[in-house]
Amino acid sequence: MPSLGGKLLAIIIYMIPLSDGLFLGNHLYLKYPFIQIIQIPLIPIILIERSIPFGSLLIFLGVFIGIVRNQKVSYFLRFNALQSLLINIGIIIISYIFQIFLSPFSNTLIIRTFSSTLLISLLSIITYSVWCCAKGNEPNLHGISKATKMQL
Repeated sequence: MPSLGGKLLAIIIYMIPLSDGLFLGNHLYLKYPFIQIIQIPLIPIILIERSIPFGSLLIFLGVFIGIVRNQKVSYFLRFNALQSLLINIGIIIISYIFQIFLSPFSNTLIIRTFSSTLLISLLSIITYSVWCCAKGNEPNLHGISKATKMQL
């Protein structure tokens, strides 16, 4: 059973991919301002990413080297940190696809629908993962958990 500190740190680590996926809801934040409440727990991560040059890269490397590859850290925390980083990598790839290929069509209904679907999916994944971490269980995200277990 993981400690309370391990559970809290695992929950905080899952905020990293959520902070990188906030761009998916830009049009939703304008139409429904109350949705911006999901940004409140992300403020410290966003401040670090934007105030330090290469802040997101430093956070990524810090979590990877300091937690995932550190054998002294519990398996529960290492598993959740690596799973969070894999989700983050997926979000980064999606953001590059949006910036490179889909930017000319950014205001079309199809792109807004796709973006909203991705944001809702990301929120669902993060909510499920945070819920499992709060209970002390490992979140079982089908492909991501399998890849995580192979790396650990």
